[in-house]
This record gives sequence, structure tokens and C-alpha cells, in this order.
Amino acid sequence: MPPLAGASSRALLATAAVAAAGLLSAGPAWAHVHVDADNPTPGTTSVLTFRVPGESDTGALTTQLKVDLPDVTSARTEVMPGWTAKLDRDTAAGTVRTITWTGAPGVGISSEQFALFRVSVKLPDAATVSFPVTQTYSDGSVVRWDQAPLPDGSEPEHPAPQLALTGTPAEGGHAAPAAAQPAGSADNSARWLGGGALVVAAAALVAGLVSRRRS
Repeated sequence: MPPLAGASSRALLATAAVAAAGLLSAGPAWAHVHVDADNPTPGTTSVLTFRVPGESDTGALTTQLKVDLPDVTSARTEVMPGWTAKLDRDTAAGTVRTITWTGAPGVGISSEQFALFRVSVKLPDAATVSFPVTQTYSDGSVVRWDQAPLPDGSEPEHPAPQLALTGTPAEGGHAAPAAAQPAGSADNSARWLGGGALVVAAAALVAGLVSRRRS
């Protein structure tokens, strides 16, 4: 193979490898506290799932999680072994302001784990709902996930979990069965599928270039 052609092939191989590595590392920010829901619809009852990863650099466990609610009129937590849940109610207003989950002694989320906290709530009549979260660790450190999106639309360091209410209401104020994944899950799946297709294409390019070099 002529020297120039060999150099071009090596450059293409390196570019394809870098592209594939970048695609594999790209994806949703799973390190953040995230919220999903089944068919989130304004004014209906839906089950929210908060995905909470442990992120301590010192090995501390997540032992408490507090979620601020948008003054929902109804909330009911799922039974979670090892954790107790406390609802802060505004009796006069008839709303629930916060939910605090606290782990039993020796129970917590390590930096190699995540946990799912579920609660059934009646969603407000809004297009988007924010759920600021306070994550407390066994060493006393506290992380507040309460920042709004930046003016340019990018994500801040500690974004508050947000949920777009896009479902279709059914009669009686309850959400109709969802035929598709929740908006957040569907969006993440689409990203992974699109990224996977690009990775396959990059791998095919690398294989083709290697075959040309050998021939």
C-alpha cells in the first residue's frame, strides 16, 4: 500500500475509534436523581418513580431522601423494606408538601448502587412539574437537586428532577392505560437506539478499513 494511503487509513481508523468511544460514553446523566411516571397527565393520579444513585466519593451511604411536592392534594408511598416514609401535610390547605424517606440503621445506598422510591400522587394541572430533592449521606453531607435549567437550555450541576405532563386524561380523573413508555423513558430509549446505530456504523467502518489494509 502506498505510504499516503496507509497514513490515510490509519487516520480514518483513529477517527472511527474515537467516534465509537464517544458514542458509547454519551447518554443520559444517570448520575442525577431522576423522575419518571406512568402516563403523566395533568389532574390525574399517577405513580412517580424517583431513581436515586449513591454518589459519595468517601464511601458514605445515602440514608435520607426528601422530595418537595408541588402541593399535591393526594400522596401515598409504596412500602419499601428498610425505609420509612413521612408525609408533611398542610392540613388547612389539604395538600402534601414533602415526602421524606429515612433508612433504618445500617441501611443506605452506596456509591455502587441506586434505589427506586415510588409514590402515587394526584398531579397538578400544569405542563411541567419540578420535584426538588435533598439527598443526605451518612457522613452528614447534603446534596440539593434543586437547580432549574440554565437560560441556554443546558443542564446545571444539580438539576431538579422534572416531569413533563403529556398523557391523555380518561373519564373520572384517572390516567388512561399507557400504550407507550413514559416520556422520559421513551426519550432515553430513543437516544440509546440512535447511539447504538451510530456505534454499529462506526464499527463497520473500522472493520472495512482493517480488511482493506490486510488485502
